[in-house]
Order: sequence, then C-alpha cells, then structure tokens
Amino acid sequence: MLAQCVVQDAKGYSDRSCQARWVSGVGEKHGGPNMPPTDIGDKGRIWETWAAIGAISQEHAMRSPARRILETPQSATIRIADLAATLRREGVDVLDFSAGRASEDSPLDICQVAADALMGGDTHQTMARGTPEFRQACALKLERENGVVCDPEREIVATMGCKHGLMLALLATVNPGDEVIVEDPCFVSYQAAIRYSGAVPVAVPMRRENRFRWTPEELETAVTDRTAAILYCSPHNPAGTVHTVGDLKVIAEVARRHDLVVIADETYDRLTWGTHVHACLAKLDGMAERTIGLMGVTKAFSMGGWRIGFAYANEEITTSMMTLQAHMNTCAGSFAQAGAAKALGDDPSAAVRGLWEDWRQRIELVVSAADALPMASCSMPEGSFYAWIDVGEMDVPTVELAERLLQEQHIALVPGSAFGPTGEGFLRMTCVKSWEDVRAGVARLEEGLTS
Repeated sequence: MLAQCVVQDAKGYSDRSCQARWVSGVGEKHGGPNMPPTDIGDKGRIWETWAAIGAISQEHAMRSPARRILETPQSATIRIADLAATLRREGVDVLDFSAGRASEDSPLDICQVAADALMGGDTHQTMARGTPEFRQACALKLERENGVVCDPEREIVATMGCKHGLMLALLATVNPGDEVIVEDPCFVSYQAAIRYSGAVPVAVPMRRENRFRWTPEELETAVTDRTAAILYCSPHNPAGTVHTVGDLKVIAEVARRHDLVVIADETYDRLTWGTHVHACLAKLDGMAERTIGLMGVTKAFSMGGWRIGFAYANEEITTSMMTLQAHMNTCAGSFAQAGAAKALGDDPSAAVRGLWEDWRQRIELVVSAADALPMASCSMPEGSFYAWIDVGEMDVPTVELAERLLQEQHIALVPGSAFGPTGEGFLRMTCVKSWEDVRAGVARLEEGLTS
C-alpha cells in the first residue's frame, strides 16, 4: 500500500495526473483538451476533464511555470478572502465569511507554553517524526476522546497542519497514475494535492437527498483497477455532515474489498453539534492498518497560523511519511509542537469549551436567519462551523451570486460550485466570526438575497 518510490523523480510525473473524473451513477462523460464532454450511457455521468497538454511552446518552456501549476486552479476560498482583503484596504467595509477562520485568537495558556518554549531556547529542529512530548500528547488525545490506541513512537508523526499531512500521506501511499476517490463536494485543496502526488482524483457525489453521504452503489461504481485510496472529511467541509458508524462501514467495506488505503481528514473532530458524535474509521474491524487519520488544532483552538497537526497510521506508513518530511521540511516547528502538546494532551479547558458553545450559538443564528429567507433554506450542520445555504431556487450560478454579494453587499461567501459540481446551488458561510460581524453579515445576506 506504499508508493513505489517515496519521493517521486520529476521525470516520473504522469500525464494521467492532469486528469479528473466526476462519478455519478454508471454513465460517463469524457472530454479531451479544449473539447466539450460527450455523453456515454444514460444513467448518470462521469465527468472527465483534461488539461491542455503541450500548450506551452518549446520556445517558452524554460520561462513558463511547471505544468502542475498551470493546471491548478487558484483556491476559491483563499481567492475570495484575498479579494475581500483588497477591497478592505481600499476602504470598503467588507465582512469576510469565506475562509474557515474563527475571529478569536489562540487560547492564552497555549500561547504561553509556546512562548516559554521559544524563550527557553526551543528554537532548533526536532526529530522528523516530532518531539516525544508532542506525540505522547497526540496519543493521549486519541485514546481519551476517540477510543483509538496508537503507539506514539511508531504510529504518529507531527505535520505542519492537515494540508501538509495530506500531502505526506498521498506521496507515501499512491503512485503516478493511481486514482484517489474523493467527495463531491469536497475541500477545495483535495484535488490539487492528489494531482501534485501524480495521482488522479475521482470525485463521487454526495447528494443532498442522501444528506451528503455516499451510497454503497455509487462508491463501489467509482472503483477501478487503478484505484489506490479513498479520501473523505468528517465532520465535513463544506456540507457539515458527521459520518455515522454506518456511513463509515460503507467506506470500510469498499476499502477492504479492494485493498485500498483510506485517508480521513478529521480536522473538525471536536466540533460536532447536538447529538452528533465524531467516529473514527480506524476503530472498525480491519481498518487500523489501512487508515491514515489527519488531525490538528487549527479549527477547534483557532490556531491556523501555527501550522501544526499530526497523522496517525500503521508504522510502515508513518515511517514513510517521516522519510518524506525529513527531505521536504525537516520537521514541524519546535515551539509550535510545544504549544500544540498543551492543547492536545489536556482535556479542553472550560474557556475553550465555552468558546465552542458560543460558536454553536453563532451557527444557529446564521442558519435560522438563512432558512427564513424566501428563496433559500439551511439546516443546522451536524459538525464543523459552516452554514451550507441552499440557494438553488434562485436559479443563479453561485459564482455569479457570490460575486454580486461581495460587490454590492460587501459580504464574502464561497460559491458551492468551488467545492465540486454537486455543490452548485449552495453558498458556504463561515459562522465563527464575531457576534457583531455575524449579525451584520446576516442582515447583508438577507438584503442581497431578497433585493
């Protein structure tokens, strides 16, 4: 289940890495470079898009960016956040609900531990796997909160956040030309990361009528002889789904049947609402040895700028990830690991739990206001901190709608189509901004969607 070569030579970059497939039912749509898709079959479709290979002339090849860059769309969430920041610098009163960032700073006690480490001389590189103290804290968190038992010496590796952990996981387990099944809608960086690893993303829809969950039939249909891995997110960004044990059994059965690795993005695992509880795939029979779990402190502790997280998996996989890390970035930051060990090793403080409860109330406010609009609907997310607002009745492309809201109401939201074709008809709104901004944002949203 490991990549044939842990670090791929640039010459091994596969042409197939420039493709993407969207799976829906059993039919297919295929399209080549600069060609519209053509239907094959009548029971659904598979979208396959190809980058224009060889578009760079030989004359300018040395001066042009690498093909992987030319073929990578800009992150929609970052693009909108940057545009909002630009407007703000120009004096426009923009409210930014696009990027997944809370308004609060990182908890002071965690900052103090990191500051003490920094001032105490903890400014040198650590072991590539991470400090023993950080890995022990990760193991304590997994057992205490998730019921997952991991050996901190062999089965955990420190990462520079979950995006970095995902990249390490892919490079360690897939080869050029392999296929990786992802959700549609999914986090905007997944497909780019898969392509950078030389693999091909295969997007399988999670439909609103299934409450944004995979069905066994559609997941099974997506598997081919080139499939190497499945990547999913729970609690889900952007739709807010928290996969139940039953949902995870669907994934596990396909993975065991076809000998696949499963990468679980569990970034939002502490942010579940109501009766919903996060479940770890690694706890299911036969899944500990084929699951790579990605966790961190970015979301729950408002520590996005720290760039620190961890991955847990079997020893063979974590050792491969460690080898990659040693060559790519040496290690995660030393004092960031010290602060994160405080966040993960202890039970969340009363102040942090109070913050999560306050976030829940902000989410409820946004959801209630959005659901009351005549041409929109919205349900409380099961987890994460986004409102996934259904605006399909407006019959306006969500990219156009989001741009109009930004230019006219000066409120930044993410169009659902940025997360995949199944996301069309939705807007994503981050709900964990300040109460003042949330209330003002709701008023602007109402104005924009009813005017």
